[in-house]
Amino acid sequence: MKIGIVCYPTFGGSGVLATELGMALSEKGHEIHFISYQQPVRLSFHPNIYYHEVMVQNYPLFDFPPYETALTSTLVHVIHNNDIDLLHVHYAIPHASAAYFAREILKKKGKDIPFITTLHGTDITLVGKDPTYAPVVAFSINQSDAITAVSQNLAEETYRNFPIEKEIQVIHNFVDTQRFQQSDKDHFKKMLAPNGERILAHVSNFRKVKRVEDVIKVFEKVRQQIPSKLLMIGDGPERQNAEEIARHLSICNDIRFLGKQEQMDEILSIADLFVLPSQYESFGLSALEAMACAVPVISTDVGGLPEINVQGVTGFLSPVGDVERMANHALEILKDQNTLHQYKNAALEQARRFEKKDIIPLYEQLYEKVMAQQ
Repeated sequence: MKIGIVCYPTFGGSGVLATELGMALSEKGHEIHFISYQQPVRLSFHPNIYYHEVMVQNYPLFDFPPYETALTSTLVHVIHNNDIDLLHVHYAIPHASAAYFAREILKKKGKDIPFITTLHGTDITLVGKDPTYAPVVAFSINQSDAITAVSQNLAEETYRNFPIEKEIQVIHNFVDTQRFQQSDKDHFKKMLAPNGERILAHVSNFRKVKRVEDVIKVFEKVRQQIPSKLLMIGDGPERQNAEEIARHLSICNDIRFLGKQEQMDEILSIADLFVLPSQYESFGLSALEAMACAVPVISTDVGGLPEINVQGVTGFLSPVGDVERMANHALEILKDQNTLHQYKNAALEQARRFEKKDIIPLYEQLYEKVMAQQ
């Protein structure tokens, strides 16, 4: 099949999932065309992969360049010129509406292009609910030929918040366990923790919903009991606040802010515990990637996190903002090597339930079903 994939090119879960999906499909012989305003960060070369950049013109008339219009026009050109069979758009805003408009335009040219919308989280739970966008979001989702969500919780949230008239199929996010696996990086670990300190890690885009200040506070409590280091991976608007809290608590010498990183598997390989205290996670892909590297997880109990993080087995779940409980759970895991080893093995075993090789065929089956309905 010739498949067009529309996504955001950033480090966020929707862009990562879309990119990993496209690359996996290309390896199985499908021709994949990525359409975005920048090349996705995880996209690597493959003979079956094409990238088409959405060019947005800046005219003095526009305070806000009309990206949706530019995306729609690009979709029309890419589909028409490359004889695309199907569009798969990730994150409803504005990709689903752009796909709908492109389909209507192409019908006038004698081409009926089906499109699938995959919902990822804040396109439903935060941005999509805003009255500014909600009617268009609901309409374009309902116009999709198929709808998927990355967790059961997100599917339920969508039904609660929008008048959805179609079935939402849950296809969980996946992890490539050939890439994300524990590897021997002891030389790195000794450089960061020369005295055998435990290493905690957090990965996010440092938005308010990620509650990065809670990561710092949890670490501070853990550090009081067990010698520890903290790796803060990613960047965003809350980074400065997190750094200020670390300075205020006089623990900044034990924290490394690493910024955006692409070789996440290598960094996670030296971690002992992953901390994810988010206000909401539709799935928690970063936690799953950590678990694939045999890293147990301390997380909140919101969204899709309970679907991957098993309480008392792969880590612990706590209410949002309960720093004390998260810290106590972290200490429970880190208290001795045997306990830590037990949690590490359980995390890896759980991650294998979300193997890429098992999830990709579900998308292929959906593509074939949608194509057969045309």
